[in-house]
Amino acid sequence: MTTLTISLLGLLMVATAFLSGLFGMAGGLILIGVLLTLMPLPSAMVLHAITQMASNGWRALLWRSHIRWRPVAIYLIGCAVALAAWSITRYVPGKPMALLLLGVTPFLARLTPSSLKPDPESIWQGSFYGSICMGLMLMTGVSGPLMDTFFLGGKFDRRGIVATKASCQVASHFVKLVYFGGIIDSAATLDPVLAGVAVVASMTGTTLARRILEAMTDLQFRTWAGRLITTVAGYYIIYGSWLLLFARSDALAY
Repeated sequence: MTTLTISLLGLLMVATAFLSGLFGMAGGLILIGVLLTLMPLPSAMVLHAITQMASNGWRALLWRSHIRWRPVAIYLIGCAVALAAWSITRYVPGKPMALLLLGVTPFLARLTPSSLKPDPESIWQGSFYGSICMGLMLMTGVSGPLMDTFFLGGKFDRRGIVATKASCQVASHFVKLVYFGGIIDSAATLDPVLAGVAVVASMTGTTLARRILEAMTDLQFRTWAGRLITTVAGYYIIYGSWLLLFARSDALAY
């Protein structure tokens, strides 16, 4: 890539890391969409994994005192199950179906009875959501708003949600890095300069978001996070439906 392209990507990574640092979501979705238009899928997934590991890892470090380790450990069980299953099947769905799945799942989560509402402390729910989210990560590059809906269902404050989810995301993106960089395509390449810019930019955006997150109330955080989830999920459904109905067959696969 040219110096200009790398610089522009660096600025984008700062912005998306800032958004994720504020709400713990959405930044990765925007970034993966751009990367998939600029490079082959395996390389895009590898770069996205490195970027998100840096962003989420730094976020988890900044808020380490607020991490709830039990949900993280339970989530890792689900990640292991998903990696084992996908390593055997190596299934990659069409882009429209993956987007529709990402869009529908958070609404389904909201429609569940109150007795079955998401509980990040539950070993069964955490393992189930972990495997589903990890499966979505390996199919689409992001776990979408499903994980956000899951953690918003817990009795965490805004810092606990951001810190705990960031810890889970580090593991998710590491698994994605292993999957796309080794299992799917061991020949996937990545410019080391671009990788370095990605790490620095992600840490910068995450740091800039910390002061604003501190200033927010838990009510404001949950209100805006819920609206963001609805917006992103709605975009998934509309875009996936459009691709399914109107796009050419050669544009339907990743």
